[in-house]
Amino acid sequence: MNPMRALRQYQKVNSHAQISEASPHRLVQMLMEGGLDRMAQAKGALERGDIALKGLMLGKAVDIVIGLRDGLNPEKTEDPAAIEQLDSLYAYMTSRLTEANLNNDVAIIDEVSGLLETLKSGWDAIATPQA
Repeated sequence: MNPMRALRQYQKVNSHAQISEASPHRLVQMLMEGGLDRMAQAKGALERGDIALKGLMLGKAVDIVIGLRDGLNPEKTEDPAAIEQLDSLYAYMTSRLTEANLNNDVAIIDEVSGLLETLKSGWDAIATPQA
């Protein structure tokens, strides 16, 4: 068996186990981490001239941001305006990533990555202690 294939298979099983045991808070963290990883991979692919991989990774990053946006629940908050702002930010991020993909623009990838890093640091700061 190919060792790289075995490693990928292990990582896939390991990530499925993490997902099945994760709290909703941790799932959002994992999505944010995945979005940042995909943007970094897209940036690396673009710098190497691998346009196909860049497109694939940015497409995955867009899907993750859409997933985060779809997870917003205005009914479960005391601050619906904050949810509206997050919704608008996620829509902006999706639009910018699409623009970065069309124009092969590393600066836009960096911009959106910075926005997501800021959101993630705030999300990490409100981590709930495990019972």
